[in-house]
Amino acid sequence: MRHKVRSRTLGRQTGHRFAMLRNMATSLLRHEQIVTTVTRAREVARFTDELISWARRAKNASEPAEALAYKRRVFRHIKDRDVAQDLFENLAVRFSDKHGENKCGGYTRVLHNGFRKGDGAPLAVIQLVR
Repeated sequence: MRHKVRSRTLGRQTGHRFAMLRNMATSLLRHEQIVTTVTRAREVARFTDELISWARRAKNASEPAEALAYKRRVFRHIKDRDVAQDLFENLAVRFSDKHGENKCGGYTRVLHNGFRKGDGAPLAVIQLVR
């Protein structure tokens, strides 16, 4: 049984899986669209939605200490300063304007994109919602 199991292991050990999710989320935030397998795309979508929610909460925080706490959460996962800066300055503002105040997800879209030629794995395009 899979009671209280939140994520898929993706056939990787824990450290490798987290590094892969961080790298894919960084690429998604930088390029706003990446191609990967459907299973990985779903996990990256969950991970990226959480990062964007934290950035929005940092942008809308009433106290500087609260904003700093959310920024530190994001910097724990996104190591590239340019991508993190863009997340706080552009993407958080873009999604704050578009979505309501209480929205905490739905910033990414996963579109099925056929099958990979080598092994037949189902591919998907994951992109940020405009």
